[in-house]
Amino acid sequence: MPQKKKKIPERKCVGCGEVKPKKELVRIVRTPEGGLQLDESGKLSGRGAYICPKKECFEKALKAKRIEKSLETTLSQELCDMIREKLSEVNHDD
Repeated sequence: MPQKKKKIPERKCVGCGEVKPKKELVRIVRTPEGGLQLDESGKLSGRGAYICPKKECFEKALKAKRIEKSLETTLSQELCDMIREKLSEVNHDD
């Protein structure tokens, strides 16, 4: 009997629009309490938006307000700065 192939969950980057495996993307989540944070585990409850770990994708999504539309809220300057910082940390790991 052929073995079932495990399906890899994929998500679309709100910056570039590319569909990639969920594990390759960074999730920004709006928690049920209304707070915003980076979800590094990918398991926090709340509304999420996925983005490539590249600054260009984040800036593109920010400029077009795609993150805000996905999360149905506005992003504070502090959160934007924190995300930029985290993305630069992620990129240095490569």
